[in-house]
Amino acid sequence: METETMQSRARKILERELRDINENPSTHISFGPLSDDNMFQWQGIIIGPVDTPLEGVLFHLSIYFPIDYPFKPPTVKFLTKVYHPNVDEDGTIDINILGEEWSPALTTEKLLLSIISILMNPILEEGNQNQVSNL
Repeated sequence: METETMQSRARKILERELRDINENPSTHISFGPLSDDNMFQWQGIIIGPVDTPLEGVLFHLSIYFPIDYPFKPPTVKFLTKVYHPNVDEDGTIDINILGEEWSPALTTEKLLLSIISILMNPILEEGNQNQVSNL
């Protein structure tokens, strides 16, 4: 029963986040569920900001929400190949806000905006030890 309550609470929060982004769309991000049947599996799109080397580039992400969202962070991975010190070869994003620094106050919109910021300004001390971070 507790799991069902947590899942119901998470679903309501995700529905509210989706409603909020649809009412006030962002110019650099878009996100939503892959299907009406599964509110916990989303796709996100980040558009590279103007006046940056990433201008106009579309980055596709998969976003999986746990049933205890927002108390646990979603799992976010790039589907688009990204060469960046904070992104693993498989698209896993290595930043503290997706781990120990996660806060239930973060929304999906704020998370994706943070990912844009990190794309433009890598956090090298959080970066994976991949080929890009070793350059």
